[in-house]
Amino acid sequence: MPMPHQVQQQLIKRRLVGKEGSERLRELRSALAQLPNYKNGPYADLRKWVMAEIEATRARARVVQRDSLSVRREGVAQIALVGPPNAGKSSLLQALSEIQIKIGDYAFTTLRPVPALVRVRGVLVQFVEIPGLVEGAVEDRGGGRALLGVLRGADAIVYCQDAAGSPTDLSIVRKEVAAAGIDLPAIIAATKMDDADEPALGRLAAAFDDIEIVPVSILDDTSLNRLREAAWRLLDLMCVYLRRGGLVDEKPLALPAGATVSDVARHIHKELASSSRGGRIWGPSARFEGQLVGLAHEVRDGDVIEIIA
Repeated sequence: MPMPHQVQQQLIKRRLVGKEGSERLRELRSALAQLPNYKNGPYADLRKWVMAEIEATRARARVVQRDSLSVRREGVAQIALVGPPNAGKSSLLQALSEIQIKIGDYAFTTLRPVPALVRVRGVLVQFVEIPGLVEGAVEDRGGGRALLGVLRGADAIVYCQDAAGSPTDLSIVRKEVAAAGIDLPAIIAATKMDDADEPALGRLAAAFDDIEIVPVSILDDTSLNRLREAAWRLLDLMCVYLRRGGLVDEKPLALPAGATVSDVARHIHKELASSSRGGRIWGPSARFEGQLVGLAHEVRDGDVIEIIA
């Protein structure tokens, strides 16, 4: 009798860690050959998942990795992944974005910033992996000044720390960032939680009691979703939806907290704000569904808005 399908899927995920291209395809094909050939049920779904991973790996093989010290901003905001060498930043970025990244279980695998777009709450946010910062980075050790220059342009920071590792290296990184005068909203991603235990996480929490810590494993989709949500909260953004002709757009607009109906109209077209006389609101900021409001009305996260021209 085969082992439970959930266990089998976790084992397959473990075999795929750090593998891309032809090596990843070989592992996936091997795993597919070992699965029971059921037509229905959980194992049939698992076979579909493996086959989808094969197709996704083939697609990623055609993606050209983009990396530069001058990172062109994309998406609604930019979040930097920052930490000491070998803290799991590359694996985490790949798990969040599914782009092809060179990964190695040794320090300084990544030598230049790597950007990738991650979908969070229906909008695209740019995550940028900053190569491992070391003591003396602010004085340009390890090319630190250029790396800190990229970090200075970000909107928020996700510090990465191996959950089972020593907190000392991350303490050094945070001191270097502070010494560079960079003060951005931040959280800590406690990475590689599949290889750590609760006491290790407790030691990390004791060392960094001034900042939120989010445990994460690249093998655990739930923890990755929690990290996406925690990173989103750093941005102080909200999502609203446009209604046109009685239909609501599936893709939201991301706006800063405190945005008004006028800001929504301007986002659609810069001249619409001046020609509009207000809008109708469904959602948290409305006293009743379809409330008629003026341009100065502040919208809230989850509102549906119809601009009246």
